[in-house]
Amino acid sequence: MARHLLLDLDAPLMSFGGEMVDAYGVVRDFPAVSMVAGLLANALGWERYEAERHAGLQTRLVLGSARIAEGRRVRDFQTAQLGSSDRGWTTRGRIEGRAGGAATYQSPHIRYRDMDADARVLVALRLDPAGEDPTLDDCAAALDRPERPLFIGRKPFLPARPLHLGSVEAETVRAALTAGLALLPQAPRMDAPVRAQWPRAEGLSGNAVEEEITDERHWPAGVHAGLRRVAVGTIARAAA
Repeated sequence: MARHLLLDLDAPLMSFGGEMVDAYGVVRDFPAVSMVAGLLANALGWERYEAERHAGLQTRLVLGSARIAEGRRVRDFQTAQLGSSDRGWTTRGRIEGRAGGAATYQSPHIRYRDMDADARVLVALRLDPAGEDPTLDDCAAALDRPERPLFIGRKPFLPARPLHLGSVEAETVRAALTAGLALLPQAPRMDAPVRAQWPRAEGLSGNAVEEEITDERHWPAGVHAGLRRVAVGTIARAAA
């Protein structure tokens, strides 16, 4: 048995980013390992340049998630035309200027960004090895009193309720998700199973299938890399 931390991701809008394809910012159904690592690091107050700390936390994360409420997928059309004198704010605290020739500013910048509206996702995670810093207790305390405002995928997507749901003892991530269903406050009726994702190493239970995804981040380079095998199937609320 291992202790698993439970996160209740509930927000009017949320986004689990996938690979950017040209001007299309697509999203996935389940949060990436890199996103959860970044969420915890933000709560802990780490800086983005602390690449080794982020990478170490990501490597230790063992997680899965379940779509408690599917919500609906929506697409935002974004366009902006910037002039050579326009300046932008950055998270590094430095003003960002514009560069390029005169023709650079003749056409607007266009992109499409997908997101989920009215979705709700349960996350179960553990850290392996468990005894290193930060511990699960450190992460739980940081989620309760984060060093900075937390968001789900993008900065405008603020959670509707506290993210930290509690913890459970379970043999697997899938079992922790099943136990977590009973702890969700104001959860919708879940007579039918819900879609879930968990580590492939824990087995293909029921109707689950294997998928290969790239959802880890190479923190020093700032790009996504690697290959992770997951199981995608369904879980149901444990019988009373």
